[in-house]
Amino acid sequence: QVQLVESGGGLVQAGGSLRLSCAASGGSFYNTAMGWFRQGPGKDRQFAAGISRSGRSTIYGDSVKGRFTITRDNAKNTVYLQMNSLKPEDTAVYYCAGRGPGKLRIGESEDEYDYWGQGTQVTVSS
Repeated sequence: QVQLVESGGGLVQAGGSLRLSCAASGGSFYNTAMGWFRQGPGKDRQFAAGISRSGRSTIYGDSVKGRFTITRDNAKNTVYLQMNSLKPEDTAVYYCAGRGPGKLRIGESEDEYDYWGQGTQVTVSS
């Protein structure tokens, strides 16, 4: 059973940057695609970014493309989300998610992910 723990959230001014981390334990982190989702106030959970198990392939949601970068360090069992040029509309709880073992495709739907962290709050002030 994989456990995911996010960190790095906080309060930042518009235009600023934050880096989120997601530490994985209890499973074969290197063998699964990972993703970040976010849920803003009163909104549905939304796909933000995903990365293949090797880290060579990434995809992004349209609203974060060009501003956010997802990476992973398999030696540290950690996936990161670097968020630059933050906007107030980026305010949300950010969730790290992992697909099951051997699931290679980067999913963009919540249903494709088997493991979830507890979330970390990101608040962007104007």
